[in-house]
Amino acid sequence: MVGVGVFIVASAIGGFAPTPEILVAARVLQGIGAAIAAPSTLVLLVANTTEGANRARAMSLFVLAAGSGGAIGLILGGFLTTSFGWEWVMFVNVPIGILIILGAALFLTETDRLPAKLDLGGAAVSTIGMVGLVYGFTRAASHGWTDVQVFVSFAVAIIALVSLVFIERRHSSPVVQLHFFARMRTATPLLGMLLVPAGMFGFFYFAALFTQNVLGFDPLGTGLALLPFVAAMLITNELAPRFLLPRVGEKVVGVIGLSGMTIGLIWLGQMNAASTFTTGILGPAIVLGISAGLTFAPLTSIAMAQAPKTEVSAASSLIQGMQQLGGSIGVAVLTTIFIAVTAVSGEARGISTSLLIGAAFPAAALILFAIWGRRIPADSKSDSDAPVAMH
Repeated sequence: MVGVGVFIVASAIGGFAPTPEILVAARVLQGIGAAIAAPSTLVLLVANTTEGANRARAMSLFVLAAGSGGAIGLILGGFLTTSFGWEWVMFVNVPIGILIILGAALFLTETDRLPAKLDLGGAAVSTIGMVGLVYGFTRAASHGWTDVQVFVSFAVAIIALVSLVFIERRHSSPVVQLHFFARMRTATPLLGMLLVPAGMFGFFYFAALFTQNVLGFDPLGTGLALLPFVAAMLITNELAPRFLLPRVGEKVVGVIGLSGMTIGLIWLGQMNAASTFTTGILGPAIVLGISAGLTFAPLTSIAMAQAPKTEVSAASSLIQGMQQLGGSIGVAVLTTIFIAVTAVSGEARGISTSLLIGAAFPAAALILFAIWGRRIPADSKSDSDAPVAMH
């Protein structure tokens, strides 16, 4: 509730921002609020549902919200920008946030507490490491890979992430539970949560560029162009947990979803300056929507199921942190490719090439999941009835 409150205040400040600097500061404050609130979501979901159909339905809706939020944001953002102005992209968060706080106060049961020592060192170096990575890739997109700041950013990131390993080994309540990455079987769903958003964020970003700059759509039209993706994901997300996961298991469903995601991005990468919405975007968007509905549920379920009950909040935090980091790195890397190709062959070719290369992200996740993915044992699913505690 505190995190959402901070997000509301930041959104209001951003909407009223008189200068770009204040708007950027408001966005930073939004990130702080989101980071406070986000790790609690999966913990509270598990703590406030009962094992079986109730929890499966809740998890399905959580995955749907996480997977379709970007597309829905583009649709709603396009409508608000076109109809009322960009400020309302910020203002709309205020009433939604108030409803979330009221709902939490009225309907959510608080989780049990466990004593834990704050891992300030781990929090600091992990943040520095991730910021260094994202800034390095972003800087490379605009200034090239030989830029001094790019080298410095990556060097800082490497030093910080190596330091993180040493700090977390010695801490009793580490921010990052290193044992999640000790074996490929446990690391694979988390790495998937890094790689899949890298490809999906690229799809959202470059589909928006193509529809606006090549096809000439306005912001609302750009948002509506993603409706086929959202509709396909909605349908698949409803069907997969009910009919596919119980029958064939998380590994098979995940492999199918990651395969479809790779194919969808390769198909989307065939666009050119002569493509229309129907010939260039519609088919791949439907394939990507179906694939997203088949991918996020298995990855999330496995990542949460493998966490001990005392580390559910840590797993939830890692899942969402990997998603944000993967999306940021994916867009930064693909933008570097886009700028380089556009300078030589034009914007349409730059977009299609970036999407084609972006298919490497889900393809890498597919290889990992095909080798080390697993089906959740029945005893692990039933074991989740145990009390959930949050640090």
